Amino acid sequence: MSLVLAIDQGTTSSRAMVFRADLSVAAIAQAEFPQHFPASGWVEHDPEDIWNSTVAVCREALKKADLTAKDIAAIGITNQRETTLVWDRGTGKAIHRAIVWQDRRTADFCARLKDQGHEPAITAKTGLIIDPYFSGTKVAWMLDNVPGARARAERGELLFGTVDCYLLWRLTGGVVHATDATNASRTLLFNIHSGTWDDDLLKLLGVPRAMLPEVKDCSFRFGETMADILGGPIAIAGIAGDQQAATIGQACFSPGMIKSTYGTGCFALLNTGTKAVASKSKLLTTIAYQLKGRRTYALEGSIFVAGSAVQWLRDGLGVIKQAADTGPLAEKSDSAQSVYLVPAFVGMGAPYWNPRVRGALFGLTRNTGPAELAHAALESVCYQTCDLWEAMRADWPEAKAANVVLRVDGGMTASDWTMQRLADLLDAPVDRPVIQETTALGAAYLAGLSAGVFPEPEKFADHWRLEYRFEPKMSAATRERKRQGWARAVNGVLASDEE
Repeated sequence: MSLVLAIDQGTTSSRAMVFRADLSVAAIAQAEFPQHFPASGWVEHDPEDIWNSTVAVCREALKKADLTAKDIAAIGITNQRETTLVWDRGTGKAIHRAIVWQDRRTADFCARLKDQGHEPAITAKTGLIIDPYFSGTKVAWMLDNVPGARARAERGELLFGTVDCYLLWRLTGGVVHATDATNASRTLLFNIHSGTWDDDLLKLLGVPRAMLPEVKDCSFRFGETMADILGGPIAIAGIAGDQQAATIGQACFSPGMIKSTYGTGCFALLNTGTKAVASKSKLLTTIAYQLKGRRTYALEGSIFVAGSAVQWLRDGLGVIKQAADTGPLAEKSDSAQSVYLVPAFVGMGAPYWNPRVRGALFGLTRNTGPAELAHAALESVCYQTCDLWEAMRADWPEAKAANVVLRVDGGMTASDWTMQRLADLLDAPVDRPVIQETTALGAAYLAGLSAGVFPEPEKFADHWRLEYRFEPKMSAATRERKRQGWARAVNGVLASDEE
């Protein structure tokens, strides 16, 4: 039993990967599931789609590797964070579709909380800002908008959880209602300093304590799967939110190490060690991981649109047939044009945090075509990463002196064009690892650590391997000109909210 099964339940797809003890991949299976957009700025998932796709890919991965449940030492779960589910304690039936992290329906509620002066106290306890992104206001919305939900919650009939918690509950047949510290830290309900749910925050947002899961370490034996799901019971021994799992998979265990994951959105985490650094630049202070009861913190920058900008080119505009076409198309763009896409399709995340603004294109000419749009879409991800890095340097002085190398992962890192442009605009090296599915690897590591398959963090870090380093090549003058153009474009979008 030296194999670990990682469940990576993401925003647009569910993935299962089987890792061997030497970190090589024995099998991988993936399935997309439908997205629902019932109103402008609203994003939902059907909980049954999440569950069914997860079970299907787990079974497929085991079949591909010719394995049974008896061959698997443990399961690790990583998940799209902040996505919120509420379900019946007795039947397991969800009372509403899952409200996805991208969803902005609670923007007015968040604005009221800010106007009432609650943000400083919330930030001091949670490390977060008040924004529709986080789970707490989503729970409150369900309780207030699903008939009878609040009364049922008060009676203890309903349970709340992020996707990891929901999967754990379903996998264990309703026996275990728990989550880990990283997912709890993204709810607006959890005190990241004491490591407990906060009664004042629960009262403020109107969330009954009876709905909440227990909070455990990231590497912990949570329970066992029901035997009929995967052909036998398997220990579930690791959980972390996707960005924290990627931080672990990238072996960013030392203060000052930084990783950036490029999926639907983009998320950069800077390890700050045992100190929770309070941001002055609108970054988030979050729990990077919790092992043996000890919390390690990070500064995080959250960008809502990265890979989804490429999806927009494909599905919205029809200028590409598949995501892999974007880089080659961008290479053909007219270098004389300076087209900027500010992809604020669902508002803007760090370091701006404006849920009301929407996206815009700047610098269009009569000659602007698909190549220039592809160029602008990919470059927008790089510019947003630069914004996060500058904010991190402002918040954590140690980062200014360090010769920082950015470790990257996620689907967009397969594009050499994008990663080279990222290094150019950052003016820093960008390292792409051999194992690019580091989110799943992080989940596998946490489960394998608990099960005795993988070593302690220091030894695990020795196994990280570089696939390619992108060194900056752009001239300082060009970099400055391009970044000034981006700043003007962002200011233009932000100004639209003032009209």
